Amino acid sequence: MKLKLTIWRQKNPGTKGKFVTYPVNDVNPEMSMLECLDVLNESLIERGEEPVAFEHDCREGICGSCGFMISGVAHGPQPATTVCQLTMRHFKDGDELVLEPWRSASFPFVKDLVVDRRAFDRIIQSGGYVSVSTGNAPDGNDIPVGKEIADRAMDAAACIGCGACVAACPNGSAALFTGAKIAHLGILPQGKPEQDRRAVRMVAQMHTEGFGSCTNIGECTGVCPKEIPLEVIARMNRDYLFGAWTERSEVINTIAPATDWNFREK
Repeated sequence: MKLKLTIWRQKNPGTKGKFVTYPVNDVNPEMSMLECLDVLNESLIERGEEPVAFEHDCREGICGSCGFMISGVAHGPQPATTVCQLTMRHFKDGDELVLEPWRSASFPFVKDLVVDRRAFDRIIQSGGYVSVSTGNAPDGNDIPVGKEIADRAMDAAACIGCGACVAACPNGSAALFTGAKIAHLGILPQGKPEQDRRAVRMVAQMHTEGFGSCTNIGECTGVCPKEIPLEVIARMNRDYLFGAWTERSEVINTIAPATDWNFREK
């Protein structure tokens, strides 16, 4: 099959970008989108042209590295599918596909289809973990966890941090990502002791990074390759409200000044 790939080309943030159309012939329908780009890049290198920059790692839909807009849809038209899992058989012979990077002020542009998603890492570093004493790993059965609770935690933990939710949200919100990371720890008993502080710190960091507010439009869940449910945002909001009260001293003295939030003791 033959395709036309119209790709956003921009050397760096300081230069002007533009869309460039490349014909790609002899596309195998079983190729993934990334493999199709590999074929294109080989031909560009043979012609002495700059290959298209895109991010990738495992190519198994696990790492969350790959991700860009395909004809206006994050990760492309196939639901619950990452770019590396999207095969070309989902398109028709002669189709033109428009590829462009995530568009979000909190994801600074790097090159071509690559953006800087380290804002997600900083949100995790602010509280997306469970503090434990160093030493041998605890036995997995030390704390019994019911199947229903474990399933809910695993559903939230499935988030791979690809950034599609931010790219699809009209507000540029990271609430689905942050909510998933707060929920999968807070649901489990191991995460309960730090639940309040975790929610306060991660939500504060999310705002510090410049992500927009959630207005429950739901575009995030529609493009999420792991189908993270919208309920994690409700849990994040609930945990934050409780945490803002129990951790109010930290909120007033540390987090509020850093985020320009106007908190005052009553």
